[in-house]
Amino acid sequence: MASSTAIRELEHDFENKANDLSKLQKELDLVNEGANVYKLNVPVLVKQDWAEADANVPKRIDSISLELKRLDVTVQDLEAKQNSKNDEDVLVYY
Repeated sequence: MASSTAIRELEHDFENKANDLSKLQKELDLVNEGANVYKLNVPVLVKQDWAEADANVPKRIDSISLELKRLDVTVQDLEAKQNSKNDEDVLVYY
């Protein structure tokens, strides 16, 4: 069951969003129907030259592969430390 604090926070967020929508509606009332209206969405897709994209894809794949290898090494190090710690804990109990 949700706490009353969490419910109050949700209600507050809802009220803020409703107020924001009301402000936007007032702004829309200022322009003529059919006028161009833009919405900011991030990230934005931007047209890119095919040759440039074709050159960037292998670089990105290499970069991602290197990052995955780095993360694998980090995970292995952490698992080794965890196993070492578990072995120490077992030795203490015997």
